[in-house]
Amino acid sequence: MVIARTLHELRELRQKMNGTVGFVPTMGALHEGHLSLIKRAKMENEYVIVSTFVNPTQFLPGEDLDAYPRKEKADLEICRLAGVDGVFVPTEQVMYGEDESYLCAPRIRSYTLEGIKRPGHFDGVLTVVMKLFNLVKPTKAYFGKKDAQQVMMISQMVKDFFLDVEIVPCDTVREKSGLALSSRNAYLSAEEKERALALSKSLHHAIKLIKNGERDTDVIESEMLKILNDVDVEYVAIKDRLLNEVPSITVGDTVILVAARVGSTRLIDNMWI
Repeated sequence: MVIARTLHELRELRQKMNGTVGFVPTMGALHEGHLSLIKRAKMENEYVIVSTFVNPTQFLPGEDLDAYPRKEKADLEICRLAGVDGVFVPTEQVMYGEDESYLCAPRIRSYTLEGIKRPGHFDGVLTVVMKLFNLVKPTKAYFGKKDAQQVMMISQMVKDFFLDVEIVPCDTVREKSGLALSSRNAYLSAEEKERALALSKSLHHAIKLIKNGERDTDVIESEMLKILNDVDVEYVAIKDRLLNEVPSITVGDTVILVAARVGSTRLIDNMWI
């Protein structure tokens, strides 16, 4: 496994790969969710590259940029054991210069859900992903469905800029308890982890209602909020795959999303219907 820390080292690595390349961009602190992306990338490509970079441009002032978990040694060992061919581990100085260009996310869809309290967040996400795509030149790139809005924004960017890469959304991986895996779970105390289960429980309750024939989104959101009464709910939303509000569930084109704070930790979860 090659560890590339500079643009030159990454380009040298990429030039030696004569075949399909699967790419898993991450912010490090790898867990089973990331590992599931790596495994799928290995199944579908001849080579796999993983990046680990805590991207500062997607954090707003006052967010957890400095506290975000960084576990480079463990990340590299996980990648080695998973059979990754190369890991790109850049610094902020490698990825960004001064007074440079940035991408702007769609003005409407990036200012809903995650974008309501995090204006500009998706500008930073799309900017760094575009940089990484230009460097790695992947055949396919793998993202977890847990970050549903992110997947949709990146897919739109690929379409709008005619990028030659296939975006592969992958199912959310959960702990046995049902809690969606996230690097931010490390912030939770045992008591907070128990309370955080309300997010997945509310989503499973929504699925149960849908299976029993309920289609009214207002009814489903109201029922979810009853289960979320012990956490600080930021939003419960039911959208189509283009993030439009919908009055009723359409199987195959609906995403149910929830965001809440448990203690000082902000968590998100969703179900794709």
